[in-house]
Amino acid sequence: MPHRIPFRLRAREVSRLEAFSDVIFGFSISLLVVSLEAPKTYHELMEMLHGFLPFTICFALFMMIWWEHHRFFKRYALQDATTIALNIGLMFVILFYVYPLKYMFTLVTGGGERHSIPPGGYRVLFSVYGLGFTAVFWLLAALYRHGYRQRAALGLNEVEVVDTQESMQNMFWMGTFGLLSAALVFSPLPWLAGPIYFLIAVPQTIVPMIFGKRRRLAEQRMLQGDAPSAPEFPGPGSPEETPAHG
Repeated sequence: MPHRIPFRLRAREVSRLEAFSDVIFGFSISLLVVSLEAPKTYHELMEMLHGFLPFTICFALFMMIWWEHHRFFKRYALQDATTIALNIGLMFVILFYVYPLKYMFTLVTGGGERHSIPPGGYRVLFSVYGLGFTAVFWLLAALYRHGYRQRAALGLNEVEVVDTQESMQNMFWMGTFGLLSAALVFSPLPWLAGPIYFLIAVPQTIVPMIFGKRRRLAEQRMLQGDAPSAPEFPGPGSPEETPAHG
């Protein structure tokens, strides 16, 4: 069922901070491409096709991160020092983990030279990937946490506060699984370090259920006029689809 009260967008235009971040995302994706040149032989074509699946997985993950990043800036339009610091940290992690990410998914999909990995190498790989995974999603969670702390200054209404809390919880629990994976690889059950990521579906199901119920109650109160009115934020307030003056 569509939301009756959408989240208002506070960004009037793309900021320098968001534009800079988009350049980083674009550059990171360009580093994932299978080859910068068109294949000239059948062997080169097969090599390129073998890299298609890991590229697709990495691309999908980057697009998910980019979407959360884009949605945050559209919703809150924050440009303060805390936002800049958290965003710089996020961009640093994304750039640093491009090649480890591609290498991991190349191994997972059956590519790469597994015999070249030394004893204990898989522990290092899963630790690097897990900590990077945690860093990305916890930095996104920190951005949403900062937006929540600025709720009065931004004029978030009750529904927007619930949506902010949901995004914050989603990103936090996503990142937790990277930390669990990095810990499991040193446990008596190291083979669980990979499959543990499938359990992400659990919080990704439970969190929307909990906050979906809270949102419906908040919508009901707002539509009935029982919710406390939030201060107006400067600039246009709009649904997520099209900007319009609130």
